[in-house]
Amino acid sequence: MTGMTDAGEALQTPCVGPAVWRGGDLANNGEEWILRLSSYQLAEIDSAVKEARRRDLTLLKLTAGDFPLPTLAHELKRIAEVLEYGRGFVLVKGIPVEQLGESAVSAVFWGLGQYLGCPVPQNADGHMLGHVRDTGHSLADPATRGYQTRAALPFHTDGADLLALLSLRAPRAGGRISLVSSAAVHNEVLDRRPDLAERLYRTYFFDRREEHAPEEAPYTTTPLAVRRDGALSMRYNRCYLESAQRFPRIPRLEPVDVELFDLIDDVAGSPDFRLDIDLRAGDLLLLNTHTIMHARTEFEDHDQPELKRHLLRLWLALPHRLRTDGAREGVTPRDVIRPRNAVSQAGTNPRRQLI
Repeated sequence: MTGMTDAGEALQTPCVGPAVWRGGDLANNGEEWILRLSSYQLAEIDSAVKEARRRDLTLLKLTAGDFPLPTLAHELKRIAEVLEYGRGFVLVKGIPVEQLGESAVSAVFWGLGQYLGCPVPQNADGHMLGHVRDTGHSLADPATRGYQTRAALPFHTDGADLLALLSLRAPRAGGRISLVSSAAVHNEVLDRRPDLAERLYRTYFFDRREEHAPEEAPYTTTPLAVRRDGALSMRYNRCYLESAQRFPRIPRLEPVDVELFDLIDDVAGSPDFRLDIDLRAGDLLLLNTHTIMHARTEFEDHDQPELKRHLLRLWLALPHRLRTDGAREGVTPRDVIRPRNAVSQAGTNPRRQLI
């Protein structure tokens, strides 16, 4: 295996391969990136739920072995290959969330995730199964994260290798998800402004938004881009890059850094580059955060609490990439959020029965 690609070499070589795509080319070719669950596959999921219920496990103890999918497992293995080595995302449609009920839906979501990676905490409270919905908070509060608001979220990456989102209920209006190939954005920066491309490989400071232990720094440092064997891994979240400036010890962003961020946002938001997806109830979106950035438009919610927009979220780690020191080779580092207490939680109740 060859080593890391240094920034100088990367600046001369555009990214290539299936991870480089444009939304305009995929928008009308959904069969390439959409899996519509068949009646046979749904029957397997139903059988797996019954087996999980029979074993009477709590959610956090449920493994792939407790959620058997004799044939769908092979499809999930193919999806895992697409996520890591292909275009980097897949949309699965047809999970019967309304018929299953919340506890069974959580089991299905968790069980499918077990075939793709290892769930990791999403916040300092140790929640392993996240709930994406508007809490009425504002991003002006440094302890608030984007998924807790209804605000528009610009293109960014999340703090794990893989992101899984299962839509339980759609909003009244808005809330459209957009995806973009990080490698395609990288190539466009290189093409338009080669003088800025070098800064993709410089180290930047990201705000941890209060998701850290008292002994840890309130920010993390990493380059925006890393390449290994020609493959790109990117980390970007302009909100966190800019809010890290609240710490006096952090070096000030330079005007040229702002130019780079503006260019990334402009390219990612271009209709030619981005792919827009309206998630419906029962849609499961899977993406590799090293190769895909995502965004969300502002949304208008329903008045009735039982109808409000609600997604389940998993952050999944790819264990085969881990070194003994916990770092990942050839990728931009993701945050390791250590729970403030010793027990990681599923939602808000770690002792909740599975079904």
